[in-house]
Amino acid sequence: MTDAQLLNVLLLAPLLNALLMFVINFSFKNVKQFIYTFFALLGSGVSAIVAIYIAFINYSEHKLLVSHLFTWLDISNFSVEVSLRADALGSFMILFVAPVSFLIHIYATGYMDKDKSYGRFFIYFNLFVFFMLLLVLADNPILMFIGWEGVGLISYALIGFYIEDVKNTYAGNKAFILNRVGDFGFLSALMLLFVMIGDLGFSFDAIFAHLIGVDSSLLSFIALLLFVGAMGKSAQIPLFVWLPDAMAGPTPVSALIHAATMVTAGVYMVARFAPLYNMAVDVSLFIAYIGAFSALFAAIVATRQYDIKKILAYSTMSQLGFMFMALGVGAYSTALFHMFTHAFFKALLFMGAGVIIVAFHHKQDIRELRGIRYSVPFVFLMMFIASLTISAIPPFSAFFSKDAIMSTLFASGHFDIFIMALVASLLTAFYMFRMVFVLFFSEKYQEVTQKSSKTMFYPMGILTLLTLFSGFWNLPEIFGGNLNISHWLHLADKSATLSHETEFLLMLGNTLLIVGVIYYAYKKYAYADGIEQEKQIDFLTNKFYIDEIYHVLIVKPLGFVSLFFDKTISAFLIDKSINNLAFLYGKLGKLFSRIENGNVRFYALYILFGVVFGFIYLYLLLGAFL
Repeated sequence: MTDAQLLNVLLLAPLLNALLMFVINFSFKNVKQFIYTFFALLGSGVSAIVAIYIAFINYSEHKLLVSHLFTWLDISNFSVEVSLRADALGSFMILFVAPVSFLIHIYATGYMDKDKSYGRFFIYFNLFVFFMLLLVLADNPILMFIGWEGVGLISYALIGFYIEDVKNTYAGNKAFILNRVGDFGFLSALMLLFVMIGDLGFSFDAIFAHLIGVDSSLLSFIALLLFVGAMGKSAQIPLFVWLPDAMAGPTPVSALIHAATMVTAGVYMVARFAPLYNMAVDVSLFIAYIGAFSALFAAIVATRQYDIKKILAYSTMSQLGFMFMALGVGAYSTALFHMFTHAFFKALLFMGAGVIIVAFHHKQDIRELRGIRYSVPFVFLMMFIASLTISAIPPFSAFFSKDAIMSTLFASGHFDIFIMALVASLLTAFYMFRMVFVLFFSEKYQEVTQKSSKTMFYPMGILTLLTLFSGFWNLPEIFGGNLNISHWLHLADKSATLSHETEFLLMLGNTLLIVGVIYYAYKKYAYADGIEQEKQIDFLTNKFYIDEIYHVLIVKPLGFVSLFFDKTISAFLIDKSINNLAFLYGKLGKLFSRIENGNVRFYALYILFGVVFGFIYLYLLLGAFL
């Protein structure tokens, strides 16, 4: 199979299977569930296998794979090609995007078992994977933007999947609209890039080759607009409010969106435009600060959340903040390494939450789920490992990836960002083990009300192994490694480094502080009523009332303006004027209907009047000249 064929199969497998499932769902009634299962797993499974093979080729042979499908636009000197490109960054992304998506597909077959919209769900799921793969494999920013928008569109359908409940529809609308705000920035940046260098070629290589010599203020403005798009997709301040509400969708949707697809797209986009951000230093620093504030804000809010899925949602926002901090100081490979480990432990956490929700009759409040350790022992073990991982306890994978970020921030000299990252890291350990100790460490005992399908546990087992060991692939030099991912991606990282002694002391200090926080959480919440005695802090539970502030400052004024245009401009000026014209034409029509009555004598009289008035007019006209 040629390179182009490999890329085509990788991209088109989920699309073709989604279209086939759509035809089946549209054409036939009472379709057996296993048919949808077969095509859903076939599409995502083929993509996963091909993705691993392509990544292996690129990693071992440094081979660039390219597929040119067709020319989309060819206007004068400007052309847009529909081409796929698996370079080091694209190959790295598909290495975990496709396999993790496939594992979540397997999990979803058990979670969605016997759902009345089972087929529709997996049509959306395969389309989601298709658009994400298109996003990361696109050879130019326009094609990337199509994948970007496709992911946003399908996420809207998945978040509001249970359309019977209007709250789910509102959540889907909220996610869709907030992302459109960010996408306006992305699209504006593409327009400026087109004006700047569009006639010189619009592939990524062509764009980066012509950045030198361009006005620095224009480059900074383009970089800022691109990041606005990333803020929307990756739920960073101020465009983050959609993420907690997105938990309205089925739990496999949460796992897919948070682990390896939609919310990581913003991080990938900034890394893809690394040459631009290396030249826009001020914007890069702004990205680091936004990431720091987002990580800290989300971690603080998560300490007073009680919905298990919302706790994990805020943890995603916080971890993405860590990635943006690394991107902002030029540590692109470090940010992507944390994205890599995050895909595994975050998917595992959401899958564990889904098993708990199914097992205990869709309860999601951790205060109602006490003492379930012996009811779901495997889930306890897996979520405990994932919680240790996200807390950066050695030797689990995120210890290496998150501590790499902490070391980079410390070496950068931006100690204010480092302090915010450190506090966010400690709070991560606190709210995660607050959840774990409340859920699993209690004298109470609850019986499972519904057993979960075995297909939900198989992918969780694989993800547990990846959570444990994936960090060893990119071991730092201090542990005898050679930073494989950094050398593979070769993204021109410009971050500073620490001496081995300083790096070791920093790791040791971080780890001891995190262990101390976990011990504090254990004393407060394990085998105790700490969660019941916890003081309700409304502004934390309601995420500092940001939604309410947005409603007052943005939604209500827009609603007022819309109402004014609807009632005054549209109804009074436009509708009323059109209605009056129609009324006038109706009256004139009635008048002429009486005049044109078909009687020849009347027509002769009209002709006579016309001739007389014509002569009178001619007489007056000639008199005026003579």
